[in-house]
Amino acid sequence: MPFPQPPSHADWADNDPGPVVRPYAVTSGRTRPSRGTFDLVTNIVATCAPSSLGAGHSPEQVAIVRLSQRPIAVAEISAHLDLPLSVVRVILGDLLHSGHIAVRSSQPADLQISVDTLEAMLDGLRSL
Repeated sequence: MPFPQPPSHADWADNDPGPVVRPYAVTSGRTRPSRGTFDLVTNIVATCAPSSLGAGHSPEQVAIVRLSQRPIAVAEISAHLDLPLSVVRVILGDLLHSGHIAVRSSQPADLQISVDTLEAMLDGLRSL
């Protein structure tokens, strides 16, 4: 019985190979932020101009500071940079640690929603 032929180069290559640098290379193999917790709707705002970042900062860090000159959600940063959320969270932790960004919670921690309000919202959703 003959062995199957390996696929030709044309069978697996395409015109868009995707990112050249793997996510673990961007984060130096780290999978968790060094500081802070970032959910999808956490707002990030820069505390400095992108031009103030030195040569020691990665292009991703500069891009995040540029994007966050106005408050922007973590999910939006991930989408704009076409990076996985886990990678964005690690980079945000580094920027928070260095003081280049601030975190704004999307919802005040002391906000209490009444049961009546939740039931009214549920009724509204059901009527859709």
